[in-house]
Amino acid sequence: MSTHAPAPQAAQLVALPATLDDAVAALADVPAAVPVAGGTDLMAGVNAGLLRPAALVGLGRLAELRGWAYQDGHALLGACLTHSRMSRPDFAALIPALAAAARSAGPPQVRNAGTLGGNIISAAPSGDTLPVLAALEATLLIASPGGEGRQIPVSHLLAGRARLKPGELVAHVRVPLLHAPQTYLKATGRTGPSRAVASVAVVLDPLRREVRCAVGAVAPMPLRPLDAERWVASLVDWDGQRGLAPEALAAFGDYVGMACIPDPAPAKEGAEPAQLPRAVLHLRRTVAALARRGLGRALR
Repeated sequence: MSTHAPAPQAAQLVALPATLDDAVAALADVPAAVPVAGGTDLMAGVNAGLLRPAALVGLGRLAELRGWAYQDGHALLGACLTHSRMSRPDFAALIPALAAAARSAGPPQVRNAGTLGGNIISAAPSGDTLPVLAALEATLLIASPGGEGRQIPVSHLLAGRARLKPGELVAHVRVPLLHAPQTYLKATGRTGPSRAVASVAVVLDPLRREVRCAVGAVAPMPLRPLDAERWVASLVDWDGQRGLAPEALAAFGDYVGMACIPDPAPAKEGAEPAQLPRAVLHLRRTVAALARRGLGRALR
């Protein structure tokens, strides 16, 4: 008896389009086709026997999806940008929080292959770029059959409020260039590259006088503590030094932790008060600490 697992069946069709239009056409021709760029999540599923794609559409030849451009105060990021490319200093000067998330996205082999679009489509709760994109209020540019396209807020796709239609492909991610401090911090279960058990992105938007925060890994999608954002933004001296007292930073962290991991509903009369399990309470404290530190660094 062989000790090796049976090899997964090969896809029935592999297309290697040279243009974005060709890629969309290939997806439209075979509705069950799966687009693949880095393949870090797809191949993990295939090797584990969880996925059997009927067809693959490789995106490796689409140079237009591997870079970025400027558009009306925004950065237009190609969906095939790798985490390694986003980690470089020139990219970090544009979108610091996204660069920080990319640097923490795993070991070098994962960062070299994994892509921004793949992180979005996989939508794993621990996806490092997702809370940053949510805090930046990024928009997805979708390529559709027939040359038509549409835009979807990234938060709508992650929340399931919008879905890709057959033949559609995430082509670019439109991110506002805020020219202001941004931070991304995460906590893991062990040292070295690892999946986040909690992550927090904090961005400042001086033009709109907003503090935006998104918490990842503690729910199926990034969470925005909107009340906490509005409260702390009202305390910031946007025309001055922008610093906050340690007590205000601590209160913001607690506000974020409570918003994302609330207390249980009140117990029925006569019953013992419901309490959070110790592990969940620890997770809330972790979120609070990340939010406090993230905002503190952004306001320095």
